[in-house]
Amino acid sequence: MYSSLITPKIANEHLDDSNWRFLDCRFVLTEPEQKQAEFALSHLPGATYAHVNRDLAVTHIPGKTGRHPLPEKERLIKLFSTWGIDDSVQVVVYDDTGGAYAVRLWWMLRWLGHDAVAVMDGGWPRWVQEGRQVTAALTVSEPKIFKASPRNNWLVTAEDIKADLHNYEVRILDARNSDRFQGINETLDPVAGHIPGAVSAPFVENLDEDGNWKSKSVLRLMYEKLLSGSPAEQAVSYCGSGITACHNILAMYHAGLGDSRLYCGSWSDWIADPKRPIA
Repeated sequence: MYSSLITPKIANEHLDDSNWRFLDCRFVLTEPEQKQAEFALSHLPGATYAHVNRDLAVTHIPGKTGRHPLPEKERLIKLFSTWGIDDSVQVVVYDDTGGAYAVRLWWMLRWLGHDAVAVMDGGWPRWVQEGRQVTAALTVSEPKIFKASPRNNWLVTAEDIKADLHNYEVRILDARNSDRFQGINETLDPVAGHIPGAVSAPFVENLDEDGNWKSKSVLRLMYEKLLSGSPAEQAVSYCGSGITACHNILAMYHAGLGDSRLYCGSWSDWIADPKRPIA
């Protein structure tokens, strides 16, 4: 079973395996339909397209939710069943941005108890660079029955964060770039800044200059420093809307530090209530 990262080489060896599913999560926030059009032209053989806005989130309600609210569990169970995922299936997810979007689906499947899901290291660019097979053929998976065993303690709310603002056992990691953390060049959300007490941990730091994930040992050192003695299982990751925060969760898990928690609403949810403190 692969539950963190997988190489394109190993993924390639299982393209014809009926118990493997490949999900393409390529996406651009500013052009939400662009990558599905690219998928239609070229993708991994047998892959299904997972649309970030339509499949991995529900509609954002301005002033009430973050930009990418989690779909209801029942809706996800139905979707994953349609995609042909049950407990016998190994899932591989990928994108073309270092896993920035694929990690959301990785997290969602594991949150609902499906551990056999891995992000393809290097994603689509590395697959193409290595000269591996691509296709324009669209595949319809045979539906299966997805059985969920939700890990509800993996999710935290704004109220949980607020209650733990002065609890030094709870490390809050901000996965956005350092500019946005500092309140500079905020282009996505109407209010700039960060959650008081949060630590800047840009998700791009998990990757090397080629867009591949850094080694387990390097990631472990990075996160031990960021956690500063507090337990990983108490740590909370957030970003702008609960997508790239999952990158840090995967980095800690892959590094052997265990499972941590997600504030899915993230910054866009935090600022929906003007009474919440901002740094």
